[in-house]
Amino acid sequence: MPSKPVLWNFFRSSASWRVRIALALKEIEYEYKIVNLLTGEQLSEEFTKLNSKQEIPILEIDGLHLTQSLPIIEYLDETRPQEPRLIPKDPVIRCKARAIAEIINSGIQPYQNTNVLKRLVAEIGEEKKNEWLKHYLTKGFRAIETALIQSSGKYCVGDCLTIADLCLVPQVYSAHRFNVSLQDFPTILRVNAELEKIPAFQKSHAHAQIDTPDEFKGK
Repeated sequence: MPSKPVLWNFFRSSASWRVRIALALKEIEYEYKIVNLLTGEQLSEEFTKLNSKQEIPILEIDGLHLTQSLPIIEYLDETRPQEPRLIPKDPVIRCKARAIAEIINSGIQPYQNTNVLKRLVAEIGEEKKNEWLKHYLTKGFRAIETALIQSSGKYCVGDCLTIADLCLVPQVYSAHRFNVSLQDFPTILRVNAELEKIPAFQKSHAHAQIDTPDEFKGK
């Protein structure tokens, strides 16, 4: 019998969160291995052997050791083709979904990376860091809003779930976490509200994990 997949992740890591949603949607049971980013476990010698980039998530599945959230999601979708299909077959829809996912993955998330924020606090202080973060996250959300106005139906791209949706929910959570207002982005808020109704998204939420601090659970 194949061994259960293993996911190295952290409850509040948006990249890990995306993969948790994909695993839940595909109904893949897995072992949850905690990597506490706040205490620097990702910088340990032991973890560096697993991923020299010292980042999560890592997914061990099918005898493979996979890194980077979007390629992991694509692998899961290609090897587990049951519905929902997260990478659309239609090339136009697929391009739109991937573009939204990349706005978040490459154009927003790196600015809120734990290591980046720690460096910013050390160099420019907490207040300037918050101003910097608000500027770049708002700029990214403005791009997402523009894209969703053109592409969204019930979800990010039409009425079927795609890789874009798996990226959106964790990023909206991060906006709230960093006190970045989304009041000017009603399409984002509407789509996010629809996604949060889905059981797989609820199961994967940052506040529903085994390493979620007690003060966040159930909120």
